[in-house]
Amino acid sequence: MTPEQILKLIESHERWLQRKSGGQRADLSGCNLSEFNLTGATLQSAKLSGAYMARAILVGADLSYADMFCANLDGADLAKSLLMRCDLRGAFMRGANLAGANLKEADLRGGALISGNPAAPATIIRSNMGQSDMDEAELNGANLSGTDLSHSSLVGATLEKTLLCGANLSGVNLENANLQGADLSGANLSDAKIVGANLAGANLSGALIHRTQLRNSDLHGAILENVDLSTADLAGANLVAADGRGLSRSMRDILRDHAVWIREQGRGGSRAQLAKTDLSGIDISDVNLSGADLREAQMAGATLRRTSLVMSDLSGADLRGADLRDAELSGINLAGANLTDSRAAGADFSEVELKAADGTPTGRMWVSNLSGTQFVNADLTGAKLTGANLKGANLEGARLTRAQLRGADIDGATILPAQLDEAASKP
Repeated sequence: MTPEQILKLIESHERWLQRKSGGQRADLSGCNLSEFNLTGATLQSAKLSGAYMARAILVGADLSYADMFCANLDGADLAKSLLMRCDLRGAFMRGANLAGANLKEADLRGGALISGNPAAPATIIRSNMGQSDMDEAELNGANLSGTDLSHSSLVGATLEKTLLCGANLSGVNLENANLQGADLSGANLSDAKIVGANLAGANLSGALIHRTQLRNSDLHGAILENVDLSTADLAGANLVAADGRGLSRSMRDILRDHAVWIREQGRGGSRAQLAKTDLSGIDISDVNLSGADLREAQMAGATLRRTSLVMSDLSGADLRGADLRDAELSGINLAGANLTDSRAAGADFSEVELKAADGTPTGRMWVSNLSGTQFVNADLTGAKLTGANLKGANLEGARLTRAQLRGADIDGATILPAQLDEAASKP
């Protein structure tokens, strides 16, 4: 079709939309509109199924409710276009510019093509939006199940309650995106950048999380069943309920999987990987987190009463003001951690005996590493520090009444003789 014919067809379509005489719904199905300039065109509810629109300019165009089944929009410029409730099943939009576009409730699932041969099976075509620019795009309630969005940019995009089940989001940039309540179950999120995003209440069950950046993201209430977070970057991520006391669903999932990991000795479940995670104010009293990775975790004001952290790694963790009373901390690594003003009365920091794979004792001991730890004004009343490494630790103002320090290494530690006199046993 010539540009003149297209313009006449669009004018007729606009009259049809306005219910004026002489108007007719535009049918451009299968037409070659490659590189056409349709800036600001009104094609609402138009028929464009199978249309070839690669590299077409559709800036600000109204394509809402349009039938674009299996259309080819590769490299098209759809910036600020309207695609609400558009049927884009099986569409190709690789490298398209959708910055600021509105795809609210659009359907981007795979499309099925049926040939003229009744005996031939339908061909399923997966929607492909790989390497597209969708910054600030609105995709609330859109169905992108199974869609290929790999290496696309969706910075600041709105995907609230969007269906992304089984979608390919590998390498995608979702920085500061709103994914609240989105369904990402089974999605591929490997190498994705989801920094500062809102994932509250999102369903990530079964999602592939491999080298995924989730820094400073809100995962409150997110579902993380059957998800391996061992390679994820969770620095500053929120896994605590909004009230600071209850646990978010994502945190409960992590604790449950860790319990299975402990019970089955690593053959099932998954180790809690919470390095650099923001767990400020969390209450995980009476929980078994032995062997967990909590390096540099933010746990100021956390409640860990009677919590088991045997041989866990909390090096560099912030535990200022934390409640660790009667906690089981044998063999723990707290090197460089900050426990200023913490309460650890009755806590057990003693060495732990290593066992063989069959559970038999080896006779070798694993010492708790408290080197360089800040215990300023901490309450260590009755704490067991037997054999602990306290080299360079700061115990200024710490209370050591009845504490057991037999065999502890306090070389270079800041500690007064009067404090040692309070202890039940000395190094």
